[in-house]
Amino acid sequence: MNPFDFTQPKDVDAVLAALAAPGARPIAGGTNLLDLMKEGVMQPSGLVDINPVATMGLDGIDADGDGLRLGALARNADTAYHPLVRERYPLLSAAILAGASPQLRNMATNGGNLLQRTRCVYFYDVGTPCNKREPGTGCPAKAGLNRQLAILGTSERCIATHPSDMCVALRALDAVVHVRTRIGERMIPFADFHRLPGDTPEIDSNLQPGELITHITLPDARRFAGHSAYIKVRDRLSYAFALVSVAAALDLDDDGTIRAARIALGGVAHKPWRVEEAEALLVGQPAGEAAYARAAERILEGARGYGQNDFKIPLAKNAIVQALITAARGTEAARHGNNSGNHSGDER
Repeated sequence: MNPFDFTQPKDVDAVLAALAAPGARPIAGGTNLLDLMKEGVMQPSGLVDINPVATMGLDGIDADGDGLRLGALARNADTAYHPLVRERYPLLSAAILAGASPQLRNMATNGGNLLQRTRCVYFYDVGTPCNKREPGTGCPAKAGLNRQLAILGTSERCIATHPSDMCVALRALDAVVHVRTRIGERMIPFADFHRLPGDTPEIDSNLQPGELITHITLPDARRFAGHSAYIKVRDRLSYAFALVSVAAALDLDDDGTIRAARIALGGVAHKPWRVEEAEALLVGQPAGEAAYARAAERILEGARGYGQNDFKIPLAKNAIVQALITAARGTEAARHGNNSGNHSGDER
């Protein structure tokens, strides 16, 4: 038993004061943090329950001009089924519904989803070395059990992947994360929120100690609403993390010419993976497999397998092409197809 303090501040300022204590961690749904504590992977000195401040603007889902504001304490299920999300951002709704079980989605929060930690087996096994869990001890995954692990953005110190489905869609949709500190507020573009492992794989994101995610904003994306798809390739249909996932959205002219494209990948890197140069290759091209394949090749440039996960490279290319084909057919077709994302996965 590792003793820890448990506090329930009544306002955001009190939450920030409590989070300033060394080793303190916020807890809302607890669907990932409690697992980590049970396994001995994380041993916070204190848990700061932020649920009491949910009604202070942190659990709302509201229009933000032409965009959308997602409260950090809004539950994943409420977000996925919210009318504005389903109408304006069907890609986000599909991604959330591709992850977890209904019970977990009912508990997990939007802010907590961003802060999930990797499901690498070596990270969870405190009896083995792991640079992410204990810097400097090594990365046995590179020559070990790496079937689920990264093929892009890896380093000599870590080949872990970020497990979220929701975050893949948020990356494709150019989300912005808003955080509060004791001295003010700041905004973090979603592209800069999560980090690649580099020499410090133990640092998952650019959120600083003591900071609190308050909400996430999305720009207007209605031009993509009619042609989007989330495809998640996994070992089994329910309750499994992605081997590869793709969030794809297209803005098409009436003649099928691509005006704009968004493509983000999950299950392949330490953060949601997006290559804007590949999207630019599609602009002005007729929607079709030839153009999609060229974009896929660009996205996977530099990909490296580690033995058991070599198959992910061609799998990711094929998944990108399939996601774009599905998106071009129309969002409603994607919702009712085999890859609608409305099946239960393992997203915490």
